[in-house]
Amino acid sequence: MPQHVPSSPRIALPGAPQHPPALPAHPRRIVFLAHRDLGNPSAGGSELLVDRLADGLTRLGHQVTLLCGGPASFRDYRVVSAGGTYDHYLRARSAFARQVGDCDLLVEVCNGMPYLAPLWHHGPTLCLVNHVHTDLWPMRFGGPLAPAARIGRRLEHWALTGARRRGLLVAVSPSTARALRGIGVARERIRIVHNGVEEPGPRTARSPEPLFVAVGRLVEYKRVDLLLRLWERVRPVTGGRLVIVGDGPERDRLERLAGPDVEFTGHVSEAEKHRLLCAAWLLLHPSAVEGWGLVVTEAAVRRTPAVAFDVPGLRDSVVDGVTGVLARGESSFAAAWCTLALSAHRRERMGEAARDHAARFRWDRTVRQFRAVAAEAVRGRQP
Repeated sequence: MPQHVPSSPRIALPGAPQHPPALPAHPRRIVFLAHRDLGNPSAGGSELLVDRLADGLTRLGHQVTLLCGGPASFRDYRVVSAGGTYDHYLRARSAFARQVGDCDLLVEVCNGMPYLAPLWHHGPTLCLVNHVHTDLWPMRFGGPLAPAARIGRRLEHWALTGARRRGLLVAVSPSTARALRGIGVARERIRIVHNGVEEPGPRTARSPEPLFVAVGRLVEYKRVDLLLRLWERVRPVTGGRLVIVGDGPERDRLERLAGPDVEFTGHVSEAEKHRLLCAAWLLLHPSAVEGWGLVVTEAAVRRTPAVAFDVPGLRDSVVDGVTGVLARGESSFAAAWCTLALSAHRRERMGEAARDHAARFRWDRTVRQFRAVAAEAVRGRQP
């Protein structure tokens, strides 16, 4: 069953797969309201999660629609564009009325800027939260845009608390659940549904030379610039290459900062990502905050341990000292990077543990957990 917020700060490891009660036998009409769909060039972990949920629920017989900003790509479920990248926030209500009309459950995916769905949709709603952007607003809108950061932060907090006094919220990790409680969301309204991971298929070869990989959208809070600075300290010790996988608005600046033996791949195919994660000696994840850190689990199923910072989300997906290392600062990050690079035995041991840990997380289980919360949300609004 989906988990309530744990009272302990320790990582909540899911146990054996459960089989929660399904939604009622007749198909439900479920609408996801989100910033982007998986076909968007800027798509990331949040879009992958929504896609897996929508696809899984569709396969279980429910009628699923994704209402999003930007172009709508073809999926096995219905995808509808509500407008452009930003104006769709203002058009979401009218697009819902025009393109959808009604549904049994509206799932608002809250990734910073809210849609305020409970104010205009009077049926059952569910809020899906990857992470609370409290500390990310000033990182994204600094300097002369600082007032915008303060407004964004207040609006997000009000949308998750004041505008949503009833109904359930789904957090993707204990860290996100704690952040929601920290801004005033009652414990009893929060459910945790972890991300899943695909079975990766046959492994390809590990690189015979040191290869370190970072994967993610190139935006400020991922802190790839910090990784590039640390590489200058690590490279003389380990040698090898650092490969940055992904694209984003920071790419040009980061490429100018990069020193020797750094490669930027941009977007890659799933097959190439699989090859790189199998080949890598370590996954490096310098992000300031995550909801979960899906790529950590993707690397783990390929027996590749991670070095990350001890920050929300990553302290849930990385078991410190077992499946990887959580660093408390830049020096400890560099030290862990060097230590693991120089110890094949320790890397292999952590890689095996990472694979075993990742086996606990599969998308079919994620869909079942979410379906149980959806049923609870619908029942909560029925007379």
